[in-house]
Amino acid sequence: MRRMTPVLLSLSALLAASAWTAPAAGAAPQADRPAAVPSGWEKVDAAELAHITENTNARQAPLAAGDDVSAQAEEPELLAMQSVRNDRFVATEKTYPAPNTGVLRARSAEYSGSWEGFSFEWDETTSTYALKSLANDLYVAVEKNYTGSAQNELRARSTSVGGWERFVLYYNETEDRWALQSTLNGLFVTMENSYTGSLQYVLRARSAEIAGWQEFNLYTLV
Repeated sequence: MRRMTPVLLSLSALLAASAWTAPAAGAAPQADRPAAVPSGWEKVDAAELAHITENTNARQAPLAAGDDVSAQAEEPELLAMQSVRNDRFVATEKTYPAPNTGVLRARSAEYSGSWEGFSFEWDETTSTYALKSLANDLYVAVEKNYTGSAQNELRARSTSVGGWERFVLYYNETEDRWALQSTLNGLFVTMENSYTGSLQYVLRARSAEIAGWQEFNLYTLV
C-alpha cells in the first residue's frame, strides 16, 4: 500500500542547500515580488521542492484503506493538497457533468487514491508549475471566462499547458503553509468553505491576499 508523508520542511535548511536567501525582517520587498504577495511567503522552484520532499519526516498522513495511487507516485513531485481551512483533501471531480467536469474541491476526509493526487510539473522558462490531476491525466486550468460563483474555478480539463494552467507555488516557513497563485489573473487559489451545493469547497483563483482560506498543506505520495 502506498504511503503519504507530510511536506514538513525547515526552510532554513532548504535555503542553505540551495544558496537562496530570504530578505531580512523589515527589508524592502524584492523587485520581483508581486505586490499581492505578503511578507513571509517565498516562491519555491523545482530544486527546492525536490529538496523538501527528499527531507520530509516519517510521519504517516491520514490514508484510506487500500488506496490505489499509481506506480508513477514514486516521483517526489506527486503531491496531495489539504485545505487548512476545513482539513479536507483536494479531489478532482472527474464524474461531474459539464460545465464543471474535473472541478477541484477540498472535500475528502482522507487520501483515498488518484482523485486526490496531483503532479506538480515545473517549467524552467516561466518559473511556474502546471498541476496535472492523477484522476484523469489532465492539467488544471483557471476558468477565467466562467461567470458567477464559478468564475476562476480550477478544473482539470486541459491536455496541454498554456497561460491558464500556470501557477506559482509559495511557502511560509513560520506558518508551515503553502499557497498557489494563478499567473492568469495574479490571484491566489481559495477554498470556498461557505459555498453550498455541488460546488461546496471548490477551489477558485480569486483572492488578492493569503488569509487562511488560501492556505494548504502538501503531502508527498511515496
